[in-house]
Amino acid sequence: MNIVVFGAGGRAGRQAVAEAHRRGHSVTAVVRDPARHGDLAGARVVAGDVTDAAAVGRAAAGQDAAVSAAADLAAPPHDFFTASSRALAAGLAGAGVRRLLVVGLASIMPGPSGAPLMDEPGYPNEYRSFYLGHAAGLDELRASDLDWTYVAPAGDFDHDGAPTGRYAVAEHGDPASRITYADFAIALLDEIEKPRHPRAAISVREA
Repeated sequence: MNIVVFGAGGRAGRQAVAEAHRRGHSVTAVVRDPARHGDLAGARVVAGDVTDAAAVGRAAAGQDAAVSAAADLAAPPHDFFTASSRALAAGLAGAGVRRLLVVGLASIMPGPSGAPLMDEPGYPNEYRSFYLGHAAGLDELRASDLDWTYVAPAGDFDHDGAPTGRYAVAEHGDPASRITYADFAIALLDEIEKPRHPRAAISVREA
């Protein structure tokens, strides 16, 4: 397949690029500044802005599926995530790409009670504006015509652990859960190759 990865310079994006390349797919890695990402082996690295529908469309031309792992910590979260979702919806549609995988956030996924994790008692909320931005971006996806899947870690990423090559879809979010970026990327690519959760938000955890 031809797969375009937006936000390919971040930790989740890099692992998505690596996993797609490992499986033999042709990968286009979209970053803000290609000169800073010469180490993205196995991918065609291009400049692009995930909040610009025209730029999304150019990067997505000829692709079969897209992954968005993009974030801009310098921008207001609500503005960035809603703009990126709208640009992805318009740009991918214009390029004839319907399949989109989005790297999500555990905080907005249902917890054990059914309420979002960020509303569970004791959940840390110092980054609530970031959580709400992600939630607003997901709402924009739901309003689009894309065949999207929003994939979030059940708790958080394990930044230092060793990959296991396995993962499981979680019944609900769990703040104690951890998954490596490499194992998370396996979940993303599995969902691209064999879609099982169309237009749905899912949590994945360590197996």
